[in-house]
Amino acid sequence: MNTIIANENIDDKKLARAKKIISELYKELPDCIDGGYGPFMAAIYDTDGNLIAKTANNVMHSKCSHNHAEMNAIKMAEEKLGTHDLSKYDLSLYSTAEPCMMCLGGIMWSGIKNVYFGVPSDVVESITGFDEGFKQNWLNEFKQRGITVYGNINVDAGAKVLEYYMKQRKIVYNPNRKQ
Repeated sequence: MNTIIANENIDDKKLARAKKIISELYKELPDCIDGGYGPFMAAIYDTDGNLIAKTANNVMHSKCSHNHAEMNAIKMAEEKLGTHDLSKYDLSLYSTAEPCMMCLGGIMWSGIKNVYFGVPSDVVESITGFDEGFKQNWLNEFKQRGITVYGNINVDAGAKVLEYYMKQRKIVYNPNRKQ
């Protein structure tokens, strides 16, 4: 069992809400995977608990490398709220896995205030082989920018979904690199 990590003192109310939302995303993911999406999902909520956006990763389905769940959810939220700057809405992003390097940039530039994630990158990489990118000291970097982070939420359940994805013989989409 993984210990919850955070870049602030852990608030039990925030953590309970995150566990509930991320568990719901884990439950939806197998159907998304069966439909050609996933294996990641993200949702954005406002401070009143209203769902603003929820979507899965659709890189393979769309043939677009930047269509990660977090990026898709941010785009949906921006379209719904009619702005590129989400900071005035005090939104929280919930993801089934630790955001990759690209998604961290998208989160930071979007104005999202809080990030909650399930499976940490090292577990994602060990199960799937995805290259999550280099993310040195990102928790502190987010803290300096006023972005709260809680992670390692319901890791075992998330790992089971990733294992399901791999058992379905889904493609791990890493670019070819010369060594």
